[in-house]
Amino acid sequence: MRKFFTLLFKYNTWLLFAAYCSIAVIFIKLQQDDILAKIHTGSIEFGAAINEKLTGISSLFTLSSENDRLMQLNSDLLSRVLILETAAVDERNLRKIAADSSFNASGFLMARVVDRKFSDRDNMLVIDAGWRRGIKKDMTVLVPQGLVGRVISVSENYARVMPVIHPDFKVCVVADSSNNMGILSWSGGKEFIAQVEHIPISSTLKVHERIVTSDFSTFSIRGIPVGRVVRITPDNLFYRVDVRLAVDFASLTHVLVAPLKIEPEKSAITGNTPEKQEIP
Repeated sequence: MRKFFTLLFKYNTWLLFAAYCSIAVIFIKLQQDDILAKIHTGSIEFGAAINEKLTGISSLFTLSSENDRLMQLNSDLLSRVLILETAAVDERNLRKIAADSSFNASGFLMARVVDRKFSDRDNMLVIDAGWRRGIKKDMTVLVPQGLVGRVISVSENYARVMPVIHPDFKVCVVADSSNNMGILSWSGGKEFIAQVEHIPISSTLKVHERIVTSDFSTFSIRGIPVGRVVRITPDNLFYRVDVRLAVDFASLTHVLVAPLKIEPEKSAITGNTPEKQEIP
């Protein structure tokens, strides 16, 4: 024990130096560990930041692709909604025609107006029914409210209709009260007003009388409403008669097509074959 203290006092300087060195090494070690920890923490944060940026960039591409997908989905849904709404409107219009108690639509073909041309002179309609459905030239086109026109040409799935409001259209008509007969035509201008010619001044025609198609027509079945008399003006030997048409052509969506009127015996005796019948 004595020797130990002797050596301690003898070499105390070196022992203190060794102790100082050990403490310094410990502090250096601790300081290095803190730096490494800071470096490690910093690298983690840097990696997280880079990963966040890369994720944001990739999300931009993903978001653009998702927007395109959603846009296409919305377009498909809109298309389906429009188709369903159009079908619902068509169904309502067809039911309205079929449910009209004042008119028997049995035996007539129903068609939809798919194109139209309206002007102050040259008017035309196109319906989605052709010879495949039995449509033929000179068939009468109508709605429960009244006469629409006459088929003038037919393709496989469509037909052109010359409406009442066309300068070349003419049809024999009769007043259902006074039985005065004349020829109805349209001279342009207002699409809801037509004229009846060849009504003599001696007739008893009155304002508000209903005008319908007559047996004299070579294409139209009789009794189809055409309109009502709104004005009677004397003109030499005949009246000039204005008729307000029964059909609203601006809102026409669906029509009926009557079977072709064929009267071989009448055509033979009048000299008109069915193929060469003229208006009216």
